[in-house]
Amino acid sequence: MSFSSKVKEELSRQVSSARHCQIAEAAAIFRMCGRIAAGGDGRYQLALRIENQAVAKKFSALLKKSFGISPEAAVGGDAHTLAVCGSEDVLRVLRAMKLLDEQGYPEERKDLISSMVVQNSCCKRAFIRGAFLAGGSISNPEKSYHLEIVCANAEKAAQLQTLIGSFDIEAKTVLRKKYHVLYIKEGSQIVDMLGVMGANVALMELENVRILKEMRGTVNRKVNCETANINKTVSAAVEQMNDILYIRERIGFDKLPEGLEEVAVARLEQPDATLKELGCSLEPPVGKSGVNHRLRKLKELASALREDEEESL
Repeated sequence: MSFSSKVKEELSRQVSSARHCQIAEAAAIFRMCGRIAAGGDGRYQLALRIENQAVAKKFSALLKKSFGISPEAAVGGDAHTLAVCGSEDVLRVLRAMKLLDEQGYPEERKDLISSMVVQNSCCKRAFIRGAFLAGGSISNPEKSYHLEIVCANAEKAAQLQTLIGSFDIEAKTVLRKKYHVLYIKEGSQIVDMLGVMGANVALMELENVRILKEMRGTVNRKVNCETANINKTVSAAVEQMNDILYIRERIGFDKLPEGLEEVAVARLEQPDATLKELGCSLEPPVGKSGVNHRLRKLKELASALREDEEESL
């Protein structure tokens, strides 16, 4: 089972005890993947096409608890079809969802829902949960962080973006073919989103993945940094060895001041040693800055000898 399916399974098992939250969640599912249809006898019907079986069961449970209505269900292809028949039941549901106009007829609206349905914070959470169940998905956090909800038009996406934003979660939108897709790519924001919807098990799983990823990233950064430092140290030591060997070949160590001769011999004997290790091997011991100063003097001397050699050619 994909991570997205596991999240939906978890959310589908949750049914709020408050009727207003049940209505808000049912309204979100209906507005995301349902429509109002007229039956052959001219009576109203609610028709929904839901791809996920758990979500279809969740919508049926919400209508049963809130209105005592059991939708007619059928499976066709890869989708589950639900229908509420009978104008009286349909109008009861639409009235509770604030989807009737002033004359009591089904209202055509481009946005998702009336603000009356999502006045309370708990209803906003329920509505967002329903919208994700009906039109959302989330990627495997092991691979990437990406949560999205597909909306039919810009108005629906904008309203849902505002609802999510009320919980300090920044969702963005993009046009994909004919749909407006609301998405979140930051791991911490997706964690917050799962918390808003009530997917606490999935939240902990994602958090564990994020912690492991951050630990791996920290280790890799330290390894890369240490490798870079080692490479830098090795390169410097090679240059120092070349300079010292050139000085020995050209003038020998006898003409060097005692301190420079001592460091030169120590470097040849300990090509892999750090400056600190070189300093500790001297008599008396010398600090890193002192060793570095002497090696710099040797480098200057080698450069001067090379220049003299070039001029004499």
